[in-house]
Amino acid sequence: MATPDPSPNRKPFPILRVVWLLLLAAALGAGWALWSGRVRIPEAWNPWVPLRIDATPNLLTRFKLDRVADDRAACQVALAQADMQLTPVDDRVTGEHCGFTNAVRIQRTSVAVGSDFTLSCRTALSLAMWERHVLQQAAQEHLGTRVTRIEHLGSYACRNLYGEQGRRRSQHATADALDIAGFVLEDGRRVRVLKDWRSAPTGTTPTSAAPASSVATDEATKDASDLDEARFLRAAHDGACDYFDVVLGPDYNRAHADHFHFDRGAYRACR
Repeated sequence: MATPDPSPNRKPFPILRVVWLLLLAAALGAGWALWSGRVRIPEAWNPWVPLRIDATPNLLTRFKLDRVADDRAACQVALAQADMQLTPVDDRVTGEHCGFTNAVRIQRTSVAVGSDFTLSCRTALSLAMWERHVLQQAAQEHLGTRVTRIEHLGSYACRNLYGEQGRRRSQHATADALDIAGFVLEDGRRVRVLKDWRSAPTGTTPTSAAPASSVATDEATKDASDLDEARFLRAAHDGACDYFDVVLGPDYNRAHADHFHFDRGAYRACR
């Protein structure tokens, strides 16, 4: 009697499983080598190196910023690098789903801020990163000067979104949000979101021909200045999206016509 060929019942060699196991082993080995220091990579590209506010941003910056967001001690260590005058605030519950943990009272950031305000550590850290890597660069590029004061509308407030009943709590209710209405510049100029925000075509020259009169010249100069201020506001707004979770401005809705809303939280939006 012929012996049946067993080959149809044989399972194919699990080559893909072996490949995946090898890749996993290689990844784990590489991770261990980096973590243990046996293999050295530039500090800027080492994911285990703590966040540095003054380091040039790269692809790991947001990862490091998010990593310290819910780590009380790590966030405090990172925030200690900030050019801020601040005082730690005791954890507090002020109402239903209202209050703050790991918060600070800010008297001054790298610029003057007017009245003091309270922010969670993670939001204060995002503010410091934005000021360091976005705000002043935008001011120099578009206005040729520095920002010396931020004009804000407040941070912590135990309220719902838009102050309306039936809505979920605002990020302001946990000191995770800051509203900014404008900026004062080193040369004395004042830039306001309500007055100066407008869409600015990129790459256009505000004036292309000599005006026919001195009045026209004055108007053209004013238009060019207005466009520079609008471009500055646009750059400050868009750049904030790299460091905050939600960034809202006049293009979002009428409720934000006069200010930027920056917050840290569970949602992501850049509008």
